Amino acid sequence: MTDLSIEPEPLPVAPAATAPIPALALKTAAAPIPAAPAEGKVSAPDSPSRLVSLDALRGFAMFWILGGGVFEKVFRELQHAHPDGPSIWQILADQLEHVPWEGFHFEDLIFPLFVFVVGVSVALTVPRRVERFGRAGAASRALRRALILYVLGLLYYGGISHGLEGIRWVGVLQRIAIAYLFAACLFIWLRPRAIAWIAAFVLIGYWALLTFVPVPGNGAGNFAETKNLSDYIDSVYLPGKRWNRTHDPEGLLSTIPAITTCLLGLLAGVWILHVRPAAQKVGALVAAGAALLARGWFWGGNGPLHFPIIKNIWTSSFVLVTSGWSCMLLGLFYLVLDVWKIRRWAIPFVWIGLNPIALYLIEHLARASDLSILFAGGEIYSSLNRFAFHGAGALLQAIIATVISFTLAWYLHHRRVYLRV
Repeated sequence: MTDLSIEPEPLPVAPAATAPIPALALKTAAAPIPAAPAEGKVSAPDSPSRLVSLDALRGFAMFWILGGGVFEKVFRELQHAHPDGPSIWQILADQLEHVPWEGFHFEDLIFPLFVFVVGVSVALTVPRRVERFGRAGAASRALRRALILYVLGLLYYGGISHGLEGIRWVGVLQRIAIAYLFAACLFIWLRPRAIAWIAAFVLIGYWALLTFVPVPGNGAGNFAETKNLSDYIDSVYLPGKRWNRTHDPEGLLSTIPAITTCLLGLLAGVWILHVRPAAQKVGALVAAGAALLARGWFWGGNGPLHFPIIKNIWTSSFVLVTSGWSCMLLGLFYLVLDVWKIRRWAIPFVWIGLNPIALYLIEHLARASDLSILFAGGEIYSSLNRFAFHGAGALLQAIIATVISFTLAWYLHHRRVYLRV
């Protein structure tokens, strides 16, 4: 088995008890959560106590990162063919595109959801490493993993193939690496209550910076693109390639609140390890998610502390809104997969969730959406649109792309090939 994966150790399930377990004294010898007999084995090799819900939620997020958005083209064509028809196609298509700047669509949730899930994994695995290697040893391993993931991010965007000036020092994998490292190290040395205070301080502090620190030529409190403090810092201090020429959606200052997204996932993971009954865990996750969501929308409104919801600079209101949705999704997945054990529908997502880094890198080399054109492009595409309905060609391509992604994930899992950091 090729074993290089980001979270190689089993994800523990806390035993029932009556009092909270300190963050760094968590025991991981709990009984495994069995898969439903008729549904086959979906857990990773040698990981008998993995939370199926966490793997599935990670895979759900990665599915959309890998190209689940190909369905956006289907909805666009359906709306174009029936402009006087139901607006549901337009709504669905819009939700599968990023908001240009201010606002929120489903597509804007996907990356924060993955970062949130990384935080949950930290809460479930770090205590075991502290038990085994001590705090210094666990921190050393977290640093090593973060460095490897960061380097993979540099290579993903071309490394030094375009010279030093062409290196993209920030990016998706780089942000995940940084968020993971800070979350792991804070959890090694601090209690959850202290981490919660740090998260709150960062969110408030980030709002204060962007609200009160003036940007040359634009003043203070301007959240528009290129005129806000985060974009200004990128334009002055971020070396190498910037995704948007003068600034980057994974830029320097905006990475700080992104770390908070990971910390909120960590706190949700601590709650999963809490000793309360499963029903109360689910209820608390959903309630906490709803509270975060409400606070995020309120903060992003037009009140006196206005801080709009903007993914590109990862505003504090954006952190609360996306973490709220992520927390509720975690509660739902946990209820369905680990409490009710209804798992068959989630097996493809589990395959993806067990191997996200490998699939992300492979998708960069050969996109499933591009491969689908080889099977359902040209005349097939045109004929389906002409003889079936307008949008049928795009629908077939989307289905083929999905099958390719799931098949690749299944093959890697079947062959026990896991690219781990």
